[in-house]
Amino acid sequence: MSDARNDALLDDALGRLPRGSGFIYRHYHLPDKERAIRFEQLASAARASGQLVILSGDENQARRWGAGGIYGAPDRIGKADRLNDPDGFLRLAAAHDECEIAAANQIAADAVLVSPVFPTASHPGAAALGPDRFRHLVKMAKMPVIALGGMNQKTAKRLGWQRWAAIDGLVLPTDS
Repeated sequence: MSDARNDALLDDALGRLPRGSGFIYRHYHLPDKERAIRFEQLASAARASGQLVILSGDENQARRWGAGGIYGAPDRIGKADRLNDPDGFLRLAAAHDECEIAAANQIAADAVLVSPVFPTASHPGAAALGPDRFRHLVKMAKMPVIALGGMNQKTAKRLGWQRWAAIDGLVLPTDS
């Protein structure tokens, strides 16, 4: 996932991600024009490395920018109409509790990012779910779950979870 904190290192990080990974572009800190320009730069790098590009934004913007899907709160990304929109456009929901998992289930999101599993630099002092609460939310989800929040290779291994996303974990040493 992109963020103002990891922007300078994203080009390199995208080149190191495994083929078939996904890249969620956020960059909320940029004005609209600069955000679109940086999206194109990073999306090109991600696609060149065989990664799917997802935009944190609305569906119309994501389609205009050539993203493969959208990411956000379930009420913002909306329910897919698979019969009339079978192009593989993905909807990735964000969830932090039971209500948001239920909302992601209701809209039939393609996947849900559950966070924060562990303490994060982006929300210092905020309560983390921890492994037990994370697994409780996983059991409620009717779609694949991606762990987020304090995730890197080491915490993913400790959690025993293969699907994970990172912000700071993309640019920090893998054994941190």
